[in-house]
Amino acid sequence: MTSVDVKIMRLPHGQDLPLPAYQSALAAGFDLHAAVAADAPMSIAPGEWAAVPTGLAFALPPGTEAQVRPRSGLAAKQGLTVLNAPGTIDADYRGEVKVLLINHGKTPALIERGARIAQVVIAAVLSARLIEAETLDETARGTGGFGSTGVTTPPASAI
Repeated sequence: MTSVDVKIMRLPHGQDLPLPAYQSALAAGFDLHAAVAADAPMSIAPGEWAAVPTGLAFALPPGTEAQVRPRSGLAAKQGLTVLNAPGTIDADYRGEVKVLLINHGKTPALIERGARIAQVVIAAVLSARLIEAETLDETARGTGGFGSTGVTTPPASAI
């Protein structure tokens, strides 16, 4: 595995929370914790969403991004997931990382202080040079869009 140094700053409302950590030797992402007030858990009603504070800010190196992704356990058990998955934290952003959670479950989801609410994967970023063209190279797929790959046309006798 390749590693990169990422500076992390605890904000005042996240001082007592654990720093993010990988939960296994080969984990791709590290967990983020909810920095909501201990005496005021956040409730997200079914079909609603909320920006949950983490009490952290990152300084990512140029050429990287942090992808905020759902935690599979929350999705499977409560229907709670990241609304804009994956959310992107750009290398030049220095504000608090917040996680936009949506409740697809049937009951309100209670977010308590310190709960693991999402995971972050650090990824390399390529910068594209956009070149306007009159035509594009031909491919076998062509203009086939949503659901077009792997679809076969039934024989005429079946129609």
